[in-house]
Order: sequence, then C-alpha cells, then structure tokens
Amino acid sequence: MQRVVRGRVREWTAVLSVVSLALVFGAALGAIPRALLPVAPDAVFDAIPHVNAVLSTLAIVTIVAGVTASRRGDYERHRRLMVVSLFLFAGFLVLYLYKVTIQGPASFPGPAAVEQYLYLPLLAVHILLAVVCVPLLYYVFLLAATRPITEVFDTRHKQVARVAAALWVVSFVLGNVVYVLLYIVY
Repeated sequence: MQRVVRGRVREWTAVLSVVSLALVFGAALGAIPRALLPVAPDAVFDAIPHVNAVLSTLAIVTIVAGVTASRRGDYERHRRLMVVSLFLFAGFLVLYLYKVTIQGPASFPGPAAVEQYLYLPLLAVHILLAVVCVPLLYYVFLLAATRPITEVFDTRHKQVARVAAALWVVSFVLGNVVYVLLYIVY
C-alpha cells in the first residue's frame, strides 16, 4: 500500500481531502442522517466543546514543538510530534462531527453586534483556514509517511509544511477564540 500511495501522493491527497471535507460539510449542513449515529447523554454533548478546546490547545503545543524539533534537525521527534498533532486533530474532528451531526451547529448566544462584527468573521476565517489546511496536511503527511526521513528532503514536504503548520496553528487558535465566545464569554 505504501508504494501505491507513494507514487500517487497528489491523487490520494485529493481523494482524502474530498472525502474529509464532504463529511465535515455534510455534518454541518445536516446531510448526514442523525439516525446513523447513537445519541449520547446530554452530559457528553455538553462536554464535547470543552474536550475539543483541550485537544485544540494540545495540538497547538505539539505543532509548535514539532516545527521547533524540525528546525533543530531532530526529525524523529518532529515526526512523532506531528503524528500526535494529527491524532489530536482526528479526535477533535470525530467529536465535532458527532456533535454537529446530532445537534447541528452551535448558535451564537451573545449580542447581535458581537455576532456580526466579531464572531462570524472569526468563524469564517477559522473555517476557511481549516478547509485550506486539509489538503496541505494530507499532502505533507503522505509525503512523510511513504518515505524514509532521508528521502523526504527530496520532496516539497518542507515548503508545503511551513505553510500548512502556520495555517493549522492559526486555525486552531481561532477555533479556541470561537470556543471562548460561544461557551465562556456568552
């Protein structure tokens, strides 16, 4: 399987990106039937945003630590930290998709002016960055996962990863700001 993916990283990136984004937008737009999933107790749904904020914060830390490890030439540590970041993101995404599929997107409980001029613009940038990050992350991950570290240097991994990591961190930070506005401030 590794050889098959290695020779077609762009194609696999496209397929995985389309499937992932279809799931996200399908959940957010209510296209995924709720009946497909078991309904957890209310306490689980109440906990998901807080758990996701913790996962997002941990992901920010692991991404920054992974980038730092790469800059120091510790590529094994970099690889481990970025895999942890991907698992944190996957955990976040599974919980988010579950909550949104069952309950729909959260509505903003604060004043209309804050919603219009602060919350919605932050949310829009967060969503845009998250959407842009998906194919970038698949691409750099597939390049790294299908090659020994010494061969990764012969790819565009470093150039694309710089952009992906920066956008990923900003998206996570904005996601945490959205969380604070939704669940702490209001």
